[in-house]
Amino acid sequence: MARMSAEEKARLAARFLQAIPHASHLGMKLTLLEDGVAETTMPYDARLVGDPETGVIHGGAVSALMDTCCGAAVMVHPESPLGTATIDLRIDYMRPATAGQNLRARAECYHVTRSVAFVRATAWDEDSSRPVATATGAFTVERGGERAVGRVLDEEGTR
Repeated sequence: MARMSAEEKARLAARFLQAIPHASHLGMKLTLLEDGVAETTMPYDARLVGDPETGVIHGGAVSALMDTCCGAAVMVHPESPLGTATIDLRIDYMRPATAGQNLRARAECYHVTRSVAFVRATAWDEDSSRPVATATGAFTVERGGERAVGRVLDEEGTR
């Protein structure tokens, strides 16, 4: 299979995000995909509140946002085929997200080996001066996934 263009990778990564049930259910949207960098947003939703007294979003929702954003960053890295899965993700919660505010995450895939991609990410609410959480992770690099990716692109008529 010929190497995929950055545009093809970005289009396919966005399509995969839409196909992930939890990401779709949580209202996640990709706002940036380029050369190993992804940004994702998630709207505030009262159904995701972890503490009813404060209205703060549950840490699991923040974790899902960061994990999904990291995976998208791996998918669009120039040296990485699209197939990936989380091996390890460490999240440090810096403060609770502000009740009622949307969340966004930015992830950078900064190193890719033959089988592992390394990523770091940050999540914020609408106060972008103070992170809600930071993360570092390792993700699989699935070389065999290129054939399936090519079939999806062929079916879309984009190749």
